[in-house]
Amino acid sequence: MSQFKNSNKSLINWDLVTVNPNNKNWDWKDLFYFWGVNIQSVIGFSLIASLYVIYDLNTFVVFFGTLIGSLLVYFFSNLIGEPSQKFGLPFVVLLRSSLGVKGAKYFGLIRTLVGVFMFGIQTYFLSKAFVYLVRILFFSIDSSLLDQDIFLLFFLGLNIIDWISITLSILIQVSLFSVGMVFNRKIMKFSAIAVYVGIFMFFLIVLLNDVKITSQAFLQSVNYYNFFDQKNFIPLLTVAGTVFAYFSIIILSYGDFSRHVKNKGELKKGNLSLILNLVVFSFMALFIVSGADALIKQDAQNLSRILTNPTDIIGKMNNLLVTILVLIFIIIASASTNLIANFIPSQYTLINFIPSSISLKGASYTIGFFGFFLGVFWLTFLSQIGILSMIDTLGAFFGPLFGLMICDYYFIKKNKLNNKDIYSLDKNGIYYYSGGWHLKAVYSLILGFIFAASTIWNSNLMFLQSYSWIMGAFIAAIVYYLLAKD
Repeated sequence: MSQFKNSNKSLINWDLVTVNPNNKNWDWKDLFYFWGVNIQSVIGFSLIASLYVIYDLNTFVVFFGTLIGSLLVYFFSNLIGEPSQKFGLPFVVLLRSSLGVKGAKYFGLIRTLVGVFMFGIQTYFLSKAFVYLVRILFFSIDSSLLDQDIFLLFFLGLNIIDWISITLSILIQVSLFSVGMVFNRKIMKFSAIAVYVGIFMFFLIVLLNDVKITSQAFLQSVNYYNFFDQKNFIPLLTVAGTVFAYFSIIILSYGDFSRHVKNKGELKKGNLSLILNLVVFSFMALFIVSGADALIKQDAQNLSRILTNPTDIIGKMNNLLVTILVLIFIIIASASTNLIANFIPSQYTLINFIPSSISLKGASYTIGFFGFFLGVFWLTFLSQIGILSMIDTLGAFFGPLFGLMICDYYFIKKNKLNNKDIYSLDKNGIYYYSGGWHLKAVYSLILGFIFAASTIWNSNLMFLQSYSWIMGAFIAAIVYYLLAKD
């Protein structure tokens, strides 16, 4: 306790300190649930299914491209996850060793801004599933209810059902997610298992509607034509880059989760489960979209204009029970993905910004407050002004931040960390650098950011956007190594 007094006070928060060794009890199964939740979103389902459609159901390109992308995620997750597992620290605290105790505070805030924004937007889309359920309920009670004047009044593009749904979505998420990591671990486990049960049920419903048609449609989609065609090489890299880009927002703050893992062996086994999750989920997604398309058209041979969004699929199937079940599973999957990708990383980076003044619950309420307004204004205002380009630009810092941290930890600091100085504002502390900023790291970070952001703003480089994260990481790492090595 004594090491946290006096000058250290403003950097200390009990949610940021080293995890008690007795509480480092996650094993590979917990990481299996973690990666499962990351894949099981509507966006993940649509992305995987869309890749098969875009590349004309060329299984070689999509499957092996997905495999390459997941191997990249596995490799980078091991790199960033190991120091957090070893020292029990979240991403933003480890960032202090690279950028300085003050530099990490402000650059870490970028993760908060992106996370809170995406939390609000995903909450808006999550609330739409609640809206559909409420409308189904009202329609079942009395089909004329929805024609009442109160449901036809709109404010900021939302009617009373929309307002109730988005408010309910925020309140449920904040109340559940603010309890702490022990409870969040249970949420991840429940969600991963529940959604796999749900998608398996969806799979069986599609299959058993007409086994012959759906099976033929799936077998037709499993296409290995032109297996060794050199024209497949560029699409293969594009798919790999797209899959990696989907997971890239998770990689930077992966230490927020790996800090709870028992040991390095469990970490690597758990990260390997990402590939298993992707294979299983890809199989289910491809069978469902191809089989549903064949059922709708009653033609297993003509798979054209395939629907890839699960809400579009259930809308065409015209089965009320299936619709309700899928909407429930969409709510579970969307909320848990929001927890991992946006809420928890935002909690830690927000706490790190003012560690002596904000608690886990305080950070959660702040995220919920801003998330609510972002969700409310998304449709009528934010989506119209191209704000996603701004968020993508802020996200261009993520790769360089990763590269900087990896180079600093493995090549400059040689896997060492001073647990006392990382919480110290003492000018003699090794992480205080120049007034709390490590200027060499800042220069490296900015150069990496320029290269990564150029793929967003330079039309001639947009074809590299899927690899902007990796480009930024390598540039920042190389520049930092040249500046910081002895």
